[in-house]
Amino acid sequence: MTIGIIGAGALGSGVARALAKVGISATIANSRGPESLADLVKEIGPTLKAGTLAEAAAADIVLVALRWVDAEKVLSALPAWNGRIVIDGTNPVAFLEEGSPERNDPTNPFAAYGIAPIDLGGVASTDIFAGFVPGARVVKAFNHLDVDVLKEPTVNGGQRVLFYSGNDAAAKAEVGAVIEKMGFFAVDVGTQAVGGALAQLPFGALAMTNFVRV
Repeated sequence: MTIGIIGAGALGSGVARALAKVGISATIANSRGPESLADLVKEIGPTLKAGTLAEAAAADIVLVALRWVDAEKVLSALPAWNGRIVIDGTNPVAFLEEGSPERNDPTNPFAAYGIAPIDLGGVASTDIFAGFVPGARVVKAFNHLDVDVLKEPTVNGGQRVLFYSGNDAAAKAEVGAVIEKMGFFAVDVGTQAVGGALAQLPFGALAMTNFVRV
């Protein structure tokens, strides 16, 4: 089994570090090319390789750790998915620049957190995301926790809970096994329609919930 990570921001690099802690190899890529990831690869060590977007996308399991506004453009330029597993780690939010007027928008309850919800017309983001990766088996995961806690899957003697969902039972089982190997307590929250909506930031009932199984 091979793992690819598309996106090397806080989520992508955070998952890469968490995988490396348990000896799982991965290929990570961003839009700027492998050379731009040299420092990250040096920091994490030999389990992480920098590759092109196409190389990362060719893995058996591919985590998409992109901003929502970039996801369609990046993913539509990649080769066919041919039944591979794609983990949707995205959320339909826009990130607000520090010091921008939008950070003080009284109509946005999330402005203080630096994000603004993107209106998808009532459609769950994972349903839209699935259209970006036709032919892939989509599993929603890694999107509902603060990225800073990914480095600590165990806390206070327990395991941090990480939710995942999707329509393909076999794909979910593979992703769940990786989550568990990373040290998290993996919880299947159902189908794409049910689980995806529950964990979707910012309005999902499970978004930003930080449960620990003791």
